[in-house]
Amino acid sequence: MAKPTKKLDDLTAYRIASDLADYVWDIVVKWDWFGKKTMGDQFVRAIDSVASNIAEGFGRFHFLDKVKFFYYSRASVFESQYWTKKSCKRKLLTEEQCNHIIGELRKLPKEINILIKINKDSKKNY
Repeated sequence: MAKPTKKLDDLTAYRIASDLADYVWDIVVKWDWFGKKTMGDQFVRAIDSVASNIAEGFGRFHFLDKVKFFYYSRASVFESQYWTKKSCKRKLLTEEQCNHIIGELRKLPKEINILIKINKDSKKNY
């Protein structure tokens, strides 16, 4: 069984999601007003939600609370994939940016599932 994590930054899923959110922000902030208003706002909210829900789950005491927020985070990964694909199709992202974002998003469900499993397994110790 994995050792309990002491710091949020020790979580691989959190580091990937947080770095990716900053990467997306740096791109979307340069879009024109229409792109920001129609897609950018939703895209940034979805991508920020991945790391923020991991952080909130990490800060919860009870394993059921933790797992609930990790599930929210995982759902936000899939919403973020949607907004990435739409942004690519509408030429708001370069092909290189699309590939990078999608590549990082593909890593996250597995990493978040690890957090869910560790916390569900810890329930057995109660």
